Amino acid sequence: MSPFRLRISSIFSVSRVMAEESGSSASAAASATAAASQGSNPAASSWAKTRSLWPSVLRWIPTSTDHIIAAEKRLLSIVKTPYVQEQVNIGTGPPGSKVRWFRSTSNEPRFINTVTFDSKEGAPTLVMVHGYGASQGFFFRNFDALAAKFKVIAIDQIGWGGSSRPDFTCKSTEETEAWFIDSFEEWRKAKNLDNFILLGHSFGGYVAAKYALKHPEHVQQLILVGSAGFSSEADSKSEWLTKFRATWKGAIINHLWESNFTPQKVVRGLGPWGPDIVRRYTSARFGAYANGEMLSETESNLLTDYVYHTLAAKASGELCLKYIFSFGAFARMPLLQRASEWKVPTTFIYGVQDWMNYKGAQEARKQMKVPCEIIRVPQGGHFVFIDNPVGFHSAVLYACRKFISSNPDSESLPEDLTLV
Repeated sequence: MSPFRLRISSIFSVSRVMAEESGSSASAAASATAAASQGSNPAASSWAKTRSLWPSVLRWIPTSTDHIIAAEKRLLSIVKTPYVQEQVNIGTGPPGSKVRWFRSTSNEPRFINTVTFDSKEGAPTLVMVHGYGASQGFFFRNFDALAAKFKVIAIDQIGWGGSSRPDFTCKSTEETEAWFIDSFEEWRKAKNLDNFILLGHSFGGYVAAKYALKHPEHVQQLILVGSAGFSSEADSKSEWLTKFRATWKGAIINHLWESNFTPQKVVRGLGPWGPDIVRRYTSARFGAYANGEMLSETESNLLTDYVYHTLAAKASGELCLKYIFSFGAFARMPLLQRASEWKVPTTFIYGVQDWMNYKGAQEARKQMKVPCEIIRVPQGGHFVFIDNPVGFHSAVLYACRKFISSNPDSESLPEDLTLV
């Protein structure tokens, strides 16, 4: 799943199903959110541990951190390349910062869930960062192909997936960006990484780009897949938004957005009915909308199970949305405004059916002083790496040809891909 126009449609499609199937109320959603929250005091921590021991059928929200990791292992059982899963300690917060990763006076450390795949000695390192509401397991169809050429490392950003889910306490765009960028930098230090290729999808592309702007010395190549964050409300094309906000529907949706209402809250509010709603969503999103290689029944079932557990867990990273984007997926601090500061060679990859507009990347390229390519992949939408994994892999390998080819200048663009 991961933001924006998809987020908006998800809120209403999931809410509609919720009303049809369970008639759940706002108070039920609030109860579910409270039940999912884990406080920072010892009593709350003890309660959370006790809850995790209860059978799923006895819980309003049938998930836990253990469930997330177990679902991740089941999904990655499809992957043939051996891998190591670890929880990388990133400490309590960036050195010298007054903002911890969580709202607590304790020194409890936080962790980034990380998977590292076996690779050939000397292979370049490729770090993969997921998008909004997603987690590293969404790349399950890509790990084998990419691990044949790279040392692949995929992470769950802080507040998502199997990583720590601290209370989200940021109150501004600047703090929110730092929350993700600085936690990633602490992860990099803990892993002792340097000179790696950084790939980010959607919101993960926004984070990857902002990280590369702040720490360009560590990034060899930037690959932004359906990246968010290149347009703002100041764009002339946002006129439709002003008109839509003037309608009663627009006013309601804008209020929900600014109130940080997320599709995940609906899933939690449904409690034991949540898994079925997620199953219907994933079947539609990665079934009818996929134009390349359709998911098998096994892949679909495992992905659905994984998605449910990552969405229903405690709210944390998801609450970043209103601080990074205004309603309509317009960035509050657009990447386009900093294109002239780019210091890392960049490749943009978009599915031809991606609702994220590649023209924002074209505008950014005009201001960049580093090599920049924009590749469009056929038979793929916003999740091009799931819809058309073969085409996606071809695009990544072409983008990284100087790192994996003995004669990169002789490499030609793979058939069916388009440079724009």
